[in-house]
Amino acid sequence: MYEFIQKFHSGWAYLALLLLVVAVVNSFIGMASKKEFTSKDRKIALFGLIGTHTQLLIGLILYFVSPLGFASLGQMSDKALRLTSLEHPLINIIAITLITIGWSKHKKLTTSESKFKTFSIFYGLGLLLILSRIPWSMWF
Repeated sequence: MYEFIQKFHSGWAYLALLLLVVAVVNSFIGMASKKEFTSKDRKIALFGLIGTHTQLLIGLILYFVSPLGFASLGQMSDKALRLTSLEHPLINIIAITLITIGWSKHKKLTTSESKFKTFSIFYGLGLLLILSRIPWSMWF
């Protein structure tokens, strides 16, 4: 079961990252071109939100069944174990919280420029944090 969840978490990460990158790029393009915020833009951001939240749920399950997750917490002298047991989950929870805040804030805004700006900032920061804590050595 552990191996299936690990492979699913790794595979879904590609899709979640792709959706998030598309949402960030779309928000930057919308902000730069000063275009009108449409339902298509909202759906792109929503798919980025759903992709990352799904990844978080899979990751939380993996964290508690993996020997590299919760079971390794406290072994801070080992760089690889520290990444998988503390840094990766903590930073990604912060990143997904920022993405969620960006989604929530956009609903209260009225202008297209402010919506694109909100998505650019919050989704962009979330993306940077996620990219900073991916265990790249486990992917390739």
